Amino acid sequence: MINDYYDEDDLLPLSGIQHFAFCERQWGLIHIENQWVENLRTAEGRLLHQRVDDPYFTESRGDVKIARSVPLLSKLLGLYGVADVIELHRENGDSSCLKYSIVEYKRGKPKPDDRDEVQLCAQAICLEEMLGISLNGGYMYYGETKHRHYVEFSNELRSRVKTLADKMHILFAHGITPPAVKGKRCKNCSMKDICLPQLGSGNKRAEIYMANIVEEMMKEGC
Repeated sequence: MINDYYDEDDLLPLSGIQHFAFCERQWGLIHIENQWVENLRTAEGRLLHQRVDDPYFTESRGDVKIARSVPLLSKLLGLYGVADVIELHRENGDSSCLKYSIVEYKRGKPKPDDRDEVQLCAQAICLEEMLGISLNGGYMYYGETKHRHYVEFSNELRSRVKTLADKMHILFAHGITPPAVKGKRCKNCSMKDICLPQLGSGNKRAEIYMANIVEEMMKEGC
């Protein structure tokens, strides 16, 4: 069994869970081996976040107060990070009755997988733990579509976030970078020249072996 709560010394960057949901090897290269290569997509994403990441900026729009670059932490997930935007809505103009909303900004458009939803849900779990609140959902704002997309924080999504976070902790604690698995996602990945997915494309035996090791570690709570 995995421990219910992680110590502060064991916290990992929350931003990594998006990398992990997309490609476990990419996460390992960045967060275990400290390697990073930027391309046009990542540069555009970084510039978009620079425009919203001002920890000293708050704004009021009617009954809505907007806070940017809000620090987050969860001992349940063992993650820490920053939320792009937290909105505080005064219901019926009553400042003592607040409704929270969390918003994450991305440069492109909605993805075919759940990596963005996983990151947003992880942020929400942090905020819930910090403030003792409950959030039903949040929003992704994409630079290409220029509007918000609602994400429901379902039990299934929450469970996936916890499973991914626990697996990240196991791999990080043992310094294990998952093997390369070649796929369509490799085409636009900025890490492909470091990752060399073509070398691991036929290495199914190693992939299965690693998966079995991690599964056993998660059962034992290593």
